[in-house]
Amino acid sequence: MRIQKAIATLGFIGYLPVAPGTWGSAFGLLLAAILNPSDHAVLIAGLVVFIIGSITAHSTEKLLGKDNTHIVIDELCGYLISILFIPKTIPYLVAAFLIFRVFDIIKPPPARNAERAIPGGLGIMLDDVFAGIYTNLCIQLWLHLV
Repeated sequence: MRIQKAIATLGFIGYLPVAPGTWGSAFGLLLAAILNPSDHAVLIAGLVVFIIGSITAHSTEKLLGKDNTHIVIDELCGYLISILFIPKTIPYLVAAFLIFRVFDIIKPPPARNAERAIPGGLGIMLDDVFAGIYTNLCIQLWLHLV
């Protein structure tokens, strides 16, 4: 149970005193900026983080409470989705981070509905998946219009 909690909170990141969700997303930004992953790597990592995140968030929620702010693996997963199939340059990575945070905070439908309707780890993960999809669609639209 201790390992699952460490994974769901991304270690110490979920315990940072201010805006742990933002720090969880920032961790994804930092990883992408340093590693410059291919889209294939981001896709695989996103799927793995989603599966592991659903499991670990579920068990950690039982310890810490419903969608506890310390659980930030969902932000990492959502951010990975937001950068899929976009240029991995610093401006695009930062834009994805900022747009993702906005969507994650306001949770437009069906993101909020998914979070409320689906219990446990899957519900925790899905609202951020939607935020990542919304972010990615915005950036894709930008790329194709400019």
